[in-house]
This record gives sequence, C-alpha cells and structure tokens, in this order.
Amino acid sequence: MNSTESSFGDSNLVSNSVEKETKVMWCKNCNLETNEAICPVCGLETSEDLPVEIYWCNDCRIPVIHVSTAADKGICPVCHGKTRYLTADLRPVFPEERLLIALLLDKAPDALMQKSVWATGSRYYIDGKSLSISTKTFETADIDKINDLLEKSADAIDYTFFDENIHRFVLANQHRLAYLKDEAFSFVRKAAERFKEENIVISFSGGKDSTVTADVVTKALSNPSLVHIFGNTTLEFPATIEYANHYRESHPLAIFMVAHNDEQVFYDVCEDIGPPARMMRWCCSMFKTGPITRIISSMYRSQQILTFYGIRKSESVSRSKYNRIEDDAESVKIQQQTVASPIFFWKDIDIWLYILAEEVDFNAAYRLGYDRVGCWCCPNNNQRAQFLSRIYMPEESKKWREFLIDFAKKIGKPDPEVYVDSGKWKARQGGNGLPSAGDVKIRFTNCTTEDHAKIYRLVRPFDDELVGMFVPFGRVAPELGKKLLRETIILDVKTNVPILSIQPFNQDGYDYAVKVRTMNVADHDDLQRMVGYQIRKFNACRKCLKCESICRQGAISIIGDSYYVDPKKCIHCKMCMTAKYLDGGCMMDKYLRTK
Repeated sequence: MNSTESSFGDSNLVSNSVEKETKVMWCKNCNLETNEAICPVCGLETSEDLPVEIYWCNDCRIPVIHVSTAADKGICPVCHGKTRYLTADLRPVFPEERLLIALLLDKAPDALMQKSVWATGSRYYIDGKSLSISTKTFETADIDKINDLLEKSADAIDYTFFDENIHRFVLANQHRLAYLKDEAFSFVRKAAERFKEENIVISFSGGKDSTVTADVVTKALSNPSLVHIFGNTTLEFPATIEYANHYRESHPLAIFMVAHNDEQVFYDVCEDIGPPARMMRWCCSMFKTGPITRIISSMYRSQQILTFYGIRKSESVSRSKYNRIEDDAESVKIQQQTVASPIFFWKDIDIWLYILAEEVDFNAAYRLGYDRVGCWCCPNNNQRAQFLSRIYMPEESKKWREFLIDFAKKIGKPDPEVYVDSGKWKARQGGNGLPSAGDVKIRFTNCTTEDHAKIYRLVRPFDDELVGMFVPFGRVAPELGKKLLRETIILDVKTNVPILSIQPFNQDGYDYAVKVRTMNVADHDDLQRMVGYQIRKFNACRKCLKCESICRQGAISIIGDSYYVDPKKCIHCKMCMTAKYLDGGCMMDKYLRTK
C-alpha cells in the first residue's frame, strides 16, 4: 500500500488528546454550542451533530475542517494564513484516479500528480479550484480508448506529492482527529457497558466506513478478538473480496465470519422477479441481511447482542432518520440485536482523516475513484460509478447491461437500450410484465357446500410446508382431521377449540388448491384475511430470507426449500399475518405487486 512513511501523530502543533469533559452539544435554533442536553437560551433539545465546514488554505494546498461556530475557522493551523470556505464535504483523490481523470479530460497522464486534488461526487477541487465533470462525460466516454491509455500510462502514477500533501492535511486537522477519536471511543465504551464482550459484533462490509468502525471499536475496547461478520453478497467488487481476505490475515485474533447465501444465484432470481431497483432492493435481504441473520442465530441463539455498524447520517436521507444507537424492534432489521454507530455524525473527510492519520489499510477500490463499494451492480450507483465499473470490470458490466436489455424487452419496453442506459430501470416498481407477479395475488372462490369456507388457488402442490404456515394460528392437530380428506385441524391455543380446517382440494381450472374453513370465531372474514396472507406467502415465497430477520421470536426460518415456523418458538402473536408485516417482512409481496 502506498502511504506516507512518516508518522502523522508526532506533531507538536496540536495535542493528540482532548481533555475528557462533558460532551459538546449544539443548538440548531440558536447556533450555539453547549454542554447541556437542553439549550439554556431557547429551551429546545440540543444535538451531538456539531456542524462542520471545510475551508481551503492556498499556501498549504489543503482542506481544513472547522466546526462552523469556531472563532478561528478562517485560519490555517499550519501556516496561520487566511483560509476560505470551500464546501461541506470532501474525499481525497488518489493518484490512480488522478490518472484516469486526466485521460478522461484529454490531459497529459501526469497533469494532476503534482496537484492537490479532492472531490465530492463528480465535482473535483484542483488546488482549490472547482471542476465539475458532467454525467454525459462519463456516459459517452470511449472505454476501449481509455483502457488502452491507462495501460500505457501506468508509470505516471506517483505518490510522492500525494503523500506530502496528505501529511500536511493530517497536521492541519489534528484537533479534529483528536475530537473524533475521543468522542467515538467514549461512545463505544458506553454502548458496550451492558453487553458481555463475547456478545459484541462488528458488521464488516469491506468499505471505508465499516473499516473505520472496526478500528475504532477494537481500539476503544482494547480487544482484537471481537467477532466480525462480513456479508459476502457474491456481488462485491473484486477489490472488496481481496481486502476482506487481507483484513482477515492481518487481524488473526479477530473471529471473522463470512455470511453468504449459497442457495440462490443472483441472475436466476433477476430472471424470475426482475432486477433490483432503488426502492425494491430485494438483493439486500436475500444476499446480505438474511445470511447475516443466520450467522447471528447460529452463534448466539436467542441472546441479545450489540452490533457496531458503520452507518453515517450524512450518507442519505433515509439514514439521517436513524438513531445513533437503536434497540427498538420496529427499527432494527435483525431483531435480536442492538445496533450502534460510532461514526454516525462523521463526514467523508472525517473518515479519510482517520484512515490516513491512523495509517489504516483500506479497500483499493477507493484509489480507483469509487466513493462507495457496495455491490458493483447496485441500482443506487451513479453514472460515475457505472463508468468506473465499465473500466475496471468490463466483462461483468457488459453481461449486466445485456441482461437488463433482455429484461426490458421481456416486460415490453419500447426502447430497451434507452430504458437501460438512461437508468430508468432503477426506478422500476412492482412486477408489471412478469409472470411471477401473479403469485402474490390471492385467488379464491367461496365454497358452495360449506359456510365460511374458501377454496384458494395454489401455484404448487399442497404439502406439509403449507400446513406448517398455519402454526401462528394455533396448535396444528392433523390427528383430529378426516384422514381420507387429508384434513388438518387448527386449535385455538387458549381455548383448545377448533378454529380452522385445512385440506387439499380439486378445483376445476386450478392445478392445485386448498380449502380452508373457519369455525367457532366471531369474525370469520378477519380470520380468512390472515389465511389469505399465508396462502400468498406460500405461493410467492422465493426464500429471500427477510422473514427470518423479522420474527422477534426467531420462529420463522427457511429450511432447504421450505418456509418453516417452529411451533416451540412461535408465541402465536400473529404479527407475521398482518398487513404491516407483509409490507416489511414479505419481500415478494412488496416487489411483485402490480397496480
């Protein structure tokens, strides 16, 4: 790894530690710093989220991070010269990306090597001057030409000036670094107080945020043996897999667990239910949250754990609504965990300040220009990220584009290539145009021979899996049913009175069907409504694993190809049979629904 050889922590400019005192808070209403949870001026609640601004020092050619209320925010801590406001956030541009940008702009390969280059999104700051690269530039770039130039110009990559520049950047921002470390370390220790160290987990994605979180937590707790769980979605950048392997080797005491879904193939699922979209990222549950849930369940059974995540408020609007520490069952994706985010209030530039100052190894994809390293085909990736993947992952990018075009044709888009290349596929909602969309529709007829009985259409044969899906209703008692009809009776757990009769049924026009009769209840329609939800899940289930992480009792699991409810764990709360659960706990119902 190319990094500065000198230590960044030996400066006498600023102390490396911050005197431990009451947490600094901020009143947004009064623009006032205070140590109180309630503003002494206006009486409103204060926030830990101290606003920061980034200034530029022309003499040192570096960005300087200042709290917006600081009296000296216009002064460079290194040269003591005046600075000017630059932007709200930044990331460093490494020499590998500098070469690419120079070639993209038809400049000499080494044109940016002696410059101080920083960026936010597609806006670059070269020696403090702004340069915006349009989306069209990335869309229309000649990939073959650029790849050829990259290969021929590789010798132009030079870290000499970069390392010197980063050294000055770290020296100038020592006070900010000391504050970040002190505050984050204190938060970690406080959050961990209620948990045994063997019940503390670090969620490790291989990205910069989880890398910093892992380093902060390990140092704060002085424990190199903490459990790390890496969710390998099978859609990771090659650099991410390389980095995860390297991290594992360089942290031999850490318990490093890899969660992955061996039962599903991404392209096969896409063929069935369509590719993931911005608001319909089924892949996260199927290939990440679900497998991680299984790891946690196997390791901790029903024990409550503390998981440290690298979630940051500034990443997105949705994440800005999160709490820094969360144990509310309604908000946590995996029910048996409390989640805590030590870097919740950090900016991108804070992350890089920590990585570069502490000399923490990191994912090489960032050197190439990626500002996030989730799944390479994620619909949340912007045009610049897609451009980078066309450069550094040409075969996979071509394969993905061809798949998307074929999919667009399948669902009847008039101009498939435009639909794909313009990014409209990312906004897709529902299962329109897909045969599988019919699986989430509840199709039934009323039985003409029995009251309160409905005949539901099934997409596959009646079996024990379907019967097992009625465990939440009560005690499953096949012995009480008529054997010749393969009838199963469901008893109310409190009264032991029969409330449901279930049996396979032959229905004209239906290949498969089941007859469900309600009895001994006040509201037959309400009970049939919940029955319909279970039938829908049976028909639509693609083993996405979302349900496993939602059930608070851990009663629901996917065993082999079957949806299974453990009668010993199920408390019959019926939460899994509500409309709210289906919206959040049954992904297929959400993703295949049509208007």
